[in-house]
Amino acid sequence: MTVLRSIAYALLFYVGTTVFCILGLGAALLGNGPTRRMVLIWSRCVHWATRRVLGIRVSVEGKIPPEPVLIAVKHQSMFETIEMVHLADTPVIVLKREVANLPLFGWLTRCYGIIAVDREAGAKALREMLTLGKKAKESGRQIVIYPEGTRVQPGETPELRPGFAGMYRALRLPVVPIALNSGLLWGRGPIKHSGVVRFVIGEPIPAGL
Repeated sequence: MTVLRSIAYALLFYVGTTVFCILGLGAALLGNGPTRRMVLIWSRCVHWATRRVLGIRVSVEGKIPPEPVLIAVKHQSMFETIEMVHLADTPVIVLKREVANLPLFGWLTRCYGIIAVDREAGAKALREMLTLGKKAKESGRQIVIYPEGTRVQPGETPELRPGFAGMYRALRLPVVPIALNSGLLWGRGPIKHSGVVRFVIGEPIPAGL
């Protein structure tokens, strides 16, 4: 049953995402607002399909403040990258450049508002990230960043990437840490397991420390 659910979900996800990307082309012509709403609807539809088809439910403990903050999220799977769109109300998201360069989908993410990072570019990538981060802050939107820079296995605690510290110092925004356990159900392979993904939202860490 788990294998069949995973196959059905994969078909639904990729076909549905393609349809939303095509619809997003029209939304993008109308500006950032309609594009954000389209991406928000897509995120909620994925959430619905994940629960109905895969049997994955979400538990959220704590609350993200409504004002602009830097949201530091544990990264164990693709699941949280989609879920954070509606949990944080369409924030600007720091993503690896490979995602932003995908045909159609990548173009739509840029229209939505992301900070694309070239992880091999070193100091140049950090400068670009800080410039885009300041623009995101000025727009009044929250910023989601994955401080470890890549997906990690549950229980792993690698060193945080310097880009996160640079953003914290430059933007002078409070940091909202979010822990999660998505990797227990949603690994790198195609098989997804039913259960509960917990998001634990910590107390904001003040800016300027």
